[in-house]
Formats: sequence, C-alpha cells, structure tokens
Amino acid sequence: MDSTPRRKSGLNLPSGMNETSLRLETFPSSSSFRAVTCVSSPRAISSLSSPSKTSSCSDRFIPCRSSSRLHTFGLREKESPVKEGGNEAYARLLKSELFGSDFGSFSSPAGGQGGLGSPSKNMLRFKTDHSGPNSPYSPSIFGHDSGISSESSTPPKPPRKVPKTPHKVLDAPSLQDDFYLNLVDWSSQNVLAVGLGTCVYLWTASNSKVTRLCDLGPNDSVCSVQWTREGSYISVGTSTWSSSGVGWNTVQEGPDHGRASNKNKSFACWNSRTLASGSRDRNILQHDLRVSSDYVSKLIGHKSEVCGLKWSHDDRELASGGNDNQLLVWNQHSQLPVLTLTEHTAAVKAIAWSPHQSGLLASGGGTADRCIRFWNTTNGHQLNHVDTGSQVCNLVWSKNVNELVSTHGYSQNQIMVWKYPSLSKVATLVGHSLRVLYLAMSPDGQTIVTGAGDETLRFWNVFPSMKTQTPVKDTGLWSLGRTQIR
Repeated sequence: MDSTPRRKSGLNLPSGMNETSLRLETFPSSSSFRAVTCVSSPRAISSLSSPSKTSSCSDRFIPCRSSSRLHTFGLREKESPVKEGGNEAYARLLKSELFGSDFGSFSSPAGGQGGLGSPSKNMLRFKTDHSGPNSPYSPSIFGHDSGISSESSTPPKPPRKVPKTPHKVLDAPSLQDDFYLNLVDWSSQNVLAVGLGTCVYLWTASNSKVTRLCDLGPNDSVCSVQWTREGSYISVGTSTWSSSGVGWNTVQEGPDHGRASNKNKSFACWNSRTLASGSRDRNILQHDLRVSSDYVSKLIGHKSEVCGLKWSHDDRELASGGNDNQLLVWNQHSQLPVLTLTEHTAAVKAIAWSPHQSGLLASGGGTADRCIRFWNTTNGHQLNHVDTGSQVCNLVWSKNVNELVSTHGYSQNQIMVWKYPSLSKVATLVGHSLRVLYLAMSPDGQTIVTGAGDETLRFWNVFPSMKTQTPVKDTGLWSLGRTQIR
C-alpha cells in the first residue's frame, strides 16, 4: 500500500543533519525579542553562522534589563503638536543628565513606529556587555556622568604653596654655631629674643625695634634664652657657675631672680609654674621662682649632657633628650623617668609635643641617626618614623594645621615641612649656608624664624592662618556663665 508522500522541507540542511536536529524559535518581528537558534552540531554552527557577526548562547537565559528604563515609563510626555526647538533641546539635555546619556538620545514614537520609548537596543539580552575603561573625557557638558549635583564634579583642592624664599633676613653677628645651645625664642607678645655672644637682644616684630636686654660681661656667654608662656619673663642661661640662670622681668627691664645652679645651662623650659633646666652635669633642675631655694627638685636619669627639654601643653609631662641618645619622659609625681626610649642612635636635641593630640611626641636624632620619631607617651610605643637624610636640629608643631617643621644640618642645611600622620613633604626650604640650629614660631603660628652659624636670622611664611572657631558657650545649670558671685 502506497504511503502518502512526505512534503520535503524548503530548508536546505547541511550534510549529515536532519530536521530533528534543528529547533527554531521565532517571535513576531514587531516584538522587542530576538530569535534564538540552538544547533546541536558544532559543524552546523560553523556553517550557519554569519562571517561578519558571531553570537553565542549561555546555558542560562537570564535577561539583562539595564537598558529598558522601565522606571521612566510614566515620565514620557505626550507629544505636543506645537513645540519650540529650544524647549525640546533643553528637555533632552535635562533627561540625559538625570537618567543617563542613553535616555536623552531615545527617539519619541512618531506615527506609531517603534514601541513606547523603546531604545535601539534589545530589551532582553542574554550576554553581558563588557565596557572598556572609563574615558577621562566626559560626554556631559556639566563635567561628569554622575549627575549635575555630584560631588565628584568638584575639582580636587590644589596643594598648599609655601614660599621658597624668606620674606625677611636679619643680621645676627656672633650667633654661635653650637648644636647644644638654644639662642632664639619668640614670645607670645611678639618679641623675639636672641643671644649673641655675651648679650641678649630683643626684636619687636610690630615695629622692628631692637633693644639690648643685658650684657653678661667678657667672662661669660649666653647659652639659652626661653620666654614664659605669658611673655613677661625670660630665662637666660649662661656658661658660668655663679649666674647660670637669670629670670628677667621685661616689664621692669631688670633681673628679677638669680639662680646658682648647674654649670653651662644649655637648655631651659618653662611650664605654668616652674622652670626646668638641663646642662652638662647630666641633671635636670626644677626651679620655682615663688620660693627662695635654688631648686625644688632634681631629676637624675641621663648619662650624658642634657641638650633638649620640652613640657607638654597640659604641663603633665616633661620630655628630655640627651647626648646619651636617650629620650626620657617624666611626670610631676616622680623623680624617676616614666619612659626611657632608646631607639635613637645619636644625640636627641629636637623635641616637640603635638598641640592637636594629647600624648603625641616627636623627637629628632643627630648626625648618626637622622630620623624623626613619633611616640605615644601613654604606652611608650613608637608610632612612626621617617629618615630625613641629615642631622635633625629642631622641631616645632604648627598651631594651625596638623603639620610640623624640622631644621637640619649637613649636608643641605634645609628646612622641611611635614604633614602628619602621612609624613609627606609639604615643602623643602633652603637658604642657610650652615646648619640650621635655631628655630622659633610667631604667636599667630604662620611665620617661623630660623638661625644658623652663618650669622643670619631668616623669616619664612610657612603655615596658613588659623580658622576662626566659635567658642562653645556652656549654658548649663552649673556653668560659670550663669553663676553670679556677689
């Protein structure tokens, strides 16, 4: 019995392939979907694929609707029969900035052509496009693609520029080139004290007036000068045994107290009540000008000459550096050091307490060490250090910003400004021909003065002005602002 003849398919299949090995799924042409063809034979894939475009299928068909813009469905406005060209251009620009660059380029449906706000891309994509690296040039006229009000459109703040030359240079004849002396200090009343040979001179910054404060005579010399915090008294350390410490009243312009103490007082430091002094006899004496005795306590801990002293800003701790390469920290309740730090490999003269963080201490070593080290005095740990490449002669923290300045010796005799805690260099200043042994800061915290054995004093504008901060007023029940004393 003759069977009904099969109607041959109009599809020309490759050799070795029948109709059952091919499954074709098609969708209406008006739909936003595209046809997906899966071929079981690799040879058939190579024979059916177009040489100009190769499509690949993944094992899971997960649509990617990142370009569908479904959230903007209700934002499309009906096309008005009369439109002004300027308004239409502005609307496109605004939509492009708010919803992305692709949305602004979508063409509105005209005459029923295309779907509602359909982009030119497929709505469902079974392959994720890997975009190339971001271009440094933005297609938006507002700067960046992240939006009009984005913070990323704000340009980065340029680094602060520090003048490379001093704005004032003063001659300082007989300024000694001695690492263990401290001959320059700037008071809170804007008066600079300088020890030159046997004399102490005062330079008033407001009118550039120079006054000779005292002359120690031919058999003596100035070893240190140090102002009190109020700027009304100054201590003058000398090289003789009989008058190594003199408290000078600058208001009465005469000596107020004399102290017979340790010989060659190379360094002194005031706190709110007492004066600490160190010298070659390895001892630290604490003087109280309110009592008649020469000193009220003696601190013994260094094995060699004391060449650096600095009180903390809260007057609770005293840091001392010596020629024995040690950094010691003392408190007011004991005559023994509470911390003994021995990481330096040279004399420690440069010492500075941070005004921005309690317990943060910076110290600098001499020629064999060349490092600035930062310490947490609450636990004695070293926080960080940086190798400066030359002898560290002085350190001072900025009052206005979290930075510090250091002065150096051989071989470049430079002045360096550091940002803390990154320890990045803000500026490097040069100008002195010999090592920069002396350093002081102006009361406003913007200007520093440096002195060297080249017998010059140089003034540098280094730090910015302090930002004015509104003081917090305590209006509580027990505050003094609401208490009346009759």
